Formats: sequence, C-alpha cells, structure tokens
Amino acid sequence: MSYSIKELLEKQPVGDSVEVNGWVKTFRSNRFIALNDGSTIHNLQCVVDFENFDEALLKKISTGAALKITGELVESQGRGQSVEIQATDVFVHGTADPETYPIQPKKHSLEFLREKAHLRVRTNTFAAVMRVRSALSFAVHQYFQQNGFYYMHAPIITGSDAEGAGEMFRVTTLDAQKPPVDEAGAVDYSEDFFGKETNLTVSGQLEAETYAMGLGKVYTFGPTFRAENSNTSRHLAEFWMIEPEMAFFDLDANMDLAEDFIKNIIQYVLENCKDDLEFLENRLLDEEKSKPQAERSEMALLEKLKFVVDNNFKRVSYTEAIEILKNSKPNKKKKFQFPIEEWGADLQSEHERFLVEKHFKCPVILFDYPANIKAFYMRLNEDGKTVRAMDVLFPGIGEIVGGSQREERLDVLQQKIKELDIDEKELWWYLDLRKFGTAVHSGFGLGFERMVQFATGMGNIRDVIPYPRTPQNAEF
Repeated sequence: MSYSIKELLEKQPVGDSVEVNGWVKTFRSNRFIALNDGSTIHNLQCVVDFENFDEALLKKISTGAALKITGELVESQGRGQSVEIQATDVFVHGTADPETYPIQPKKHSLEFLREKAHLRVRTNTFAAVMRVRSALSFAVHQYFQQNGFYYMHAPIITGSDAEGAGEMFRVTTLDAQKPPVDEAGAVDYSEDFFGKETNLTVSGQLEAETYAMGLGKVYTFGPTFRAENSNTSRHLAEFWMIEPEMAFFDLDANMDLAEDFIKNIIQYVLENCKDDLEFLENRLLDEEKSKPQAERSEMALLEKLKFVVDNNFKRVSYTEAIEILKNSKPNKKKKFQFPIEEWGADLQSEHERFLVEKHFKCPVILFDYPANIKAFYMRLNEDGKTVRAMDVLFPGIGEIVGGSQREERLDVLQQKIKELDIDEKELWWYLDLRKFGTAVHSGFGLGFERMVQFATGMGNIRDVIPYPRTPQNAEF
C-alpha cells in the first residue's frame, strides 16, 4: 500500500508491505537511505541489502534523487527512528548528479539558498517554513469563515492608491519606446488598455469597505504590491495581505477582533505544526549561539508564540506611549536611533519593540494616533488632532497589524481628501458609501509574511515567501 511518510510514521503498520516515494536526503554505507517526501520534517530510513541489488542501480541513488521504495515496515534496530523499511524493490524516478546538485547534505547559508529558490524547499528549514505558512493560511480562512465573514476577492489592477503612498507599479500596454502623448506632451493614458492610468493594488481595503457596507463582515486575503525601493529584511515588493472590514464595528470592536484573530491563528499552528516549530526553534537556538548575549532573543520560539496566545494585549493610547518613550532610559541616554522629542513623532520599530519587550512585557495595541501621520480614511476624533487608528505591536518585530475605524462622515472625508490634494473624482464611488446608508465601520490589515516570520522565527522576510520579489530581483 502506498503511503506518505507522515502517514506511515503516524500509523506505523509494522509487518505490512508498504510503498513510499520521495527524495534522497542521504545515502550512507551503500545501505541506509534517508528518504523525505515533504509531508513531514522527519525522514524515513530505508535499508537496502546491497548484495541483493544491482550495482548500477545503487550508483543512481544519491542526495536529491527521486525514488519509489517498496518493502516491509519493521521496527528499527538503530537509534534515531522507531521504524524503517527493509527495501525489496527500489525504482529510480530521476537521478541527481552529485557534482551539480546544489542542495548537498551540509549547512547552506540562507543567502546561497535564495539564489536556488526553486530547490530550497527541499531543505528542512524551508520545508518547515512553508508547511507552517500553509497551516497559517488555512487558519486565516477557517477563523473568518467560522465567524460569519465572507471572503471577497479585491481587484489586483486598480486606479486608486488606498494608502496615499504613491509607490505603485504601473500597469500598461502602451509602447514603452514611443507612448502616445497629449497636446501638453504628457503620456496619453486615454489610449491605454483601461483608458486611464492603472496600477497594481497596494491594498484591497477601499474595495473591501464597499462590500462590508452590503455584506456586513468581509475579508480579503491576496497579493499586494509596493514599488518601495527598500532593500531590507522587512520589505517585499509583492506580499500577501489579510484585510477584514466590518460594518457597525467601532475601534474597540476592531481591537477585540484583531486580538482574538491573532491568538486563534497562532494557537492553530501551535496545535498543528508541533514538529516543524520544534525544528525551527532548535535552528534558532543554534543560530543564536554565535550572537553576543545582548542580541539574543529573550524568549525561545515556542515560548514567544505561547506568550502571545496567553497574554491579554495591553491597550495604550499614542499619547501615553509617547510619554513612556520620552522618559525611557534609552531615550534619555540617546540610545534610540530616532530620539523621541515631542508628541506627533512617527514611531519606529525600535520604539514599538521597547514598549512590548522592555516596558509592558506583553503584546501592545496602540490607538488614537496623530491625524497627520495616518491615512486619509481614518475616523477623526473629537479633539480634531487624533484619529481612531490602532496598531498591534509584537515582540521581535514591532507593528504586525495596522487598522482603524473608518471615517463615515461625508463632509469630514471630503475635507480630508481636499487637504491632501487627492482628486475627489477618483474616489467618487468611495464617497458614495457615505451618501447612501453610511454607518460606523472598521477594519485592519495584517501583512501575512510578517505573521509567518513571527511564527517561524525567520529573520528575513525573503525566507518566508516562495519566490521573493525585491528591488533588482524578479528571478524565477
């Protein structure tokens, strides 16, 4: 009977004749094959009695080769595994030349593996990360589906800039060498495919808001794009965003939802990815041995995940946070790269991490930010200078969720758009929501890769997405 290695190790039908397929991790002493098929972090040991096998066949078995192995499952005599297969038949699906196959059984740097992104999922680290990513993705859908949300596919090609960031990828079919021009000599987009300037989306939020105002509770989960020229370990040009939007939710209900959602999906991977998380935790502990004590994490990976699930998130206003930071030791001793001098400062991840890791020692939700450092669609507070925004801050990374109560008053939104010099005609449909049955509504955005990074302990965001898209890099 044919099994995946995961099934076989769980069921352990000792004495049965079984069949498995997979790739060779190692082949020792012309006798022991460590086989892995991607279904689990654990390899299956397959023992070949080389005297009963053709020498030409044995020569084809090397790291990376794909095999089908048939034999009896027996209790293992050796250490390191409880069962193994006594192979009676070995079929080689495909060989892998040891001279040229790059994923040999030794330690490879993450930089080297990024250059081999098409093969890196065959390493333990990347296989574990991608299984956790898959489980998290399922948990996201499961959470929203069980809580009365409808999944909405927001457009990838859009004419609006939801963030006002301006760093967008243009979508065009015009001739790059000789585009049509208008009388003023500017590119004439009326002749383009969509008859206007269009871009890849930076967020599905505005469209999701329109659907929340008809379906009640919706969420998007799809790719978003930023043409930010930042070559950092935190940024990608193409990444996945989770964006729920809820009619009749104020900021408090929005914060409740964000906290419950995050705890739920982390709990899901704690329960369903034990082996992979243990492997990733050990990998991290190993990696940290080479770091000076001051740079090591205060918590191991599983402890950090449980810390988020088990602790209530502390809710703190931006104004209170600024006071804490202003009077903090690192600020007074000029240890912050960006010193906090006054109210209105945009918080950097060093400040966010100080609040979570040093001051409150639990996840933090900051709310009521200065209006001038937040997006146009956020609900203006009665003080006229802050907005109903909230950010969820995590240990190790800082901000993981950003959200707000949306501005539901037409006149206030129009005023905001005018002040920011946004063309009202571009957002006529968004303003319509405030004309026809407007209501309090809220939502947030979670960068999925940041959540995967947190759950796996990976230091670089390029290592938690199959094929990272970054400045000067669209390989594969």
